[in-house]
Amino acid sequence: MVEIKRNPTRIVKIGSLAIGGHHPIAVQSMTATRTTDIDETVKLVKLLEDAGADVVRIAVDSRKDAEALAEIRRQTIANLSVDLQENYRLVKDVAPHVDKIRYNPGHLYHHEREKPWQDKVRWIVEQALEHDCAIRIGVNCGSVDPDKKSKYDPHDTLTPMLESALEHCEFLDSLGFSRYCVSLKDSDPKKVVDVNRRFAEQRPDVPLHLGVTEAGLPPDGIIKTRVAFEQLIGYGIGDTIRVSLTVPNREKGLEIETGRQILGDIKAGRVRSVVDFNTNTLNIISCPSCSRVENEAFVELAQRVKEMTRYAAEHAVTIAVMGCRVNGPGETDDADLGLWCGPNFVNLKKGTAALGAFSYDEVLDRLKCELDAIIANRTQVTA
Repeated sequence: MVEIKRNPTRIVKIGSLAIGGHHPIAVQSMTATRTTDIDETVKLVKLLEDAGADVVRIAVDSRKDAEALAEIRRQTIANLSVDLQENYRLVKDVAPHVDKIRYNPGHLYHHEREKPWQDKVRWIVEQALEHDCAIRIGVNCGSVDPDKKSKYDPHDTLTPMLESALEHCEFLDSLGFSRYCVSLKDSDPKKVVDVNRRFAEQRPDVPLHLGVTEAGLPPDGIIKTRVAFEQLIGYGIGDTIRVSLTVPNREKGLEIETGRQILGDIKAGRVRSVVDFNTNTLNIISCPSCSRVENEAFVELAQRVKEMTRYAAEHAVTIAVMGCRVNGPGETDDADLGLWCGPNFVNLKKGTAALGAFSYDEVLDRLKCELDAIIANRTQVTA
């Protein structure tokens, strides 16, 4: 067994669970059903619990979602986290029914733009205090605070994330609220390692939630996640983890099983933390799906994209496949080709430029044309 000296983070209670300090690293996941489909969501919560989940996160984006969450809470004793998505005002409706509240600093600008973000966060903290909830400050590469992004070179994607996380930590501290953790996620495992190390150097007291966002389909998504986790946990960084894989709902337990396997391997010394994930080949990024996904065909589409593009495996092209309108537009911007899915159509992008909306059956042919053009252009340049 390998003994890893972990960062002495403070202890944060989440329902019946505690993270930080010397507590074991917790493993969590997120439901992918529509939150308003109460029966299916409860069923998925139980599936994740049975797989060993310590915390289960559920997204809410409307009052109907919030009403459904209240009933879901009545049907499970799981430690529940709520993802506020773009509507921070729903916190009053959901806080009584959960153990942790996750908000994204970059999403605080989508409603009541004239109101300072500090007022919005103060409101979230007030509800957390009243209802005995922990908080996660969830900073994501595809939805960073616009004020922070505008201050730095567009190629420096990590400093805005880091600055946003530190600023929110300082504000929660000023309110006397310390029951929080932080996550800083990117789809590139190298960036995940870098930004989390930088944060831990400045705030070693704050528990960190680790994850590679939009890691994608197995086995690639597992490899990306493993590389990031092995390095960070090897440095003593990380108090809870989430493995994000693009899989059907019935296979969501794989996220928990994979997380447990990685932790077990690290403890046993079976690591490959010297591995440098090869980004000079085809890189398919896809989100793990959640209740925001408006067409479950998204998961099948991601699998079809992976199969169709095998011929381009040796070309350094990034293709992003996103399942919703919330994160899809922003989180495909950095990809060479991006697809974000709606109920009936798939929006195709080349970098930040929109190429149009296509049916789920048509989009693969257009994607292949665009991919071939990129390969041909790069081949011609290097010839």
